[in-house]
Amino acid sequence: MSEFRHEWKHIINMSDCITIRQRLRAVARPDPHAVNGIYEIRSLYFDNLYDKALREKIDGVNFREKFRLRYYNDNTDLIHLEKKSKVNSLCGKASAVITKEQVRKLLDGDLEFMPRTGNALITELYSKMKYQGLKPRTIVDYTREPFVYGPGNVRVTIDRDIRTGILCTDFLNRSCTTVPAPDAGIILEVKWDEFLPDPIRAAVNLDNRRVTAFSKYAACRVYG
Repeated sequence: MSEFRHEWKHIINMSDCITIRQRLRAVARPDPHAVNGIYEIRSLYFDNLYDKALREKIDGVNFREKFRLRYYNDNTDLIHLEKKSKVNSLCGKASAVITKEQVRKLLDGDLEFMPRTGNALITELYSKMKYQGLKPRTIVDYTREPFVYGPGNVRVTIDRDIRTGILCTDFLNRSCTTVPAPDAGIILEVKWDEFLPDPIRAAVNLDNRRVTAFSKYAACRVYG
């Protein structure tokens, strides 16, 4: 079941990044699960022959979804399958743990284990791989600096060094070649539940920046 939250995204520069980082350190706290204040994230996104997920993003479809695999800090012993959903201005995420061995089978096209897991999300991906033609499409790597703030269940992240695999979907292979995604810049994301507290609103406020619909997946599809 997806829990829907509000989300802002801004494309910022290094000067903005330094300013916001200093503000956040004064009012929020680093995510306790981060290593030295950051995560290294690798995701593998799915799409079909007609680029359904990409087209819906570009066209601004109000009801859309995309599937991805993800792990953190090179730790392939804990991999998540995630479905990101967008319903008007709200974003949701459903997540399930999937093993490294299951991921290997999936990447090899051996999908019959998926409905046997008994997991609803893995079974949903199986159905959509079978009947919508979803398949692994693009690796997205980046570095994330996360902050959390209790009231409002706020999470603020600064994402940088966004890289894309070139015709490589070997998700478990850390030597898979990646290159910088063009014009990706630094991405500030703010997520919250019912309300955005004033201290966070002030910390992330930049008079010269507007909320954007930036997508790392779309940025990383530039090479195909």
